[in-house]
Amino acid sequence: MTASPLFLAITALALGGLALAGCGDAAEQPDRAETRLGAPEDAVYHGVRTRLLEEDMVNFLVTMEGARDADDVIAYARCAAAQYAVIREYGFARHVRTNVAEQGGIWQADAVYTVSPALPRGFRTIDAEVTVADCTEQGIPTV
Repeated sequence: MTASPLFLAITALALGGLALAGCGDAAEQPDRAETRLGAPEDAVYHGVRTRLLEEDMVNFLVTMEGARDADDVIAYARCAAAQYAVIREYGFARHVRTNVAEQGGIWQADAVYTVSPALPRGFRTIDAEVTVADCTEQGIPTV
């Protein structure tokens, strides 16, 4: 029995797609992506400025040098937000937004978080005490 040309074409496309599925760089394949832990070795943290926007919404401005990329300064802002929640005796924070800028090797994150005593709704929540402990372990300052 001979396969139809249409069957052969569909099979070739399917097999070609499977062969290409393994191609791509590590950024496209999360299971192969490198996981970074800890603060950059050359990091210099220049402090945190906080501004209360509403009773439960806080703006954090953090500045650092020696960041490998935006993720490092975002982590610094997250650590500051977690510590703020702990100081205010709130157990949780929820990320609202973060803007990052870099100029001449100086990185700045302008982040907004809400803080609350109970787990807030949403996907971008953090347990403040757990996050502060993780930041301490990784060498990222919280204040």
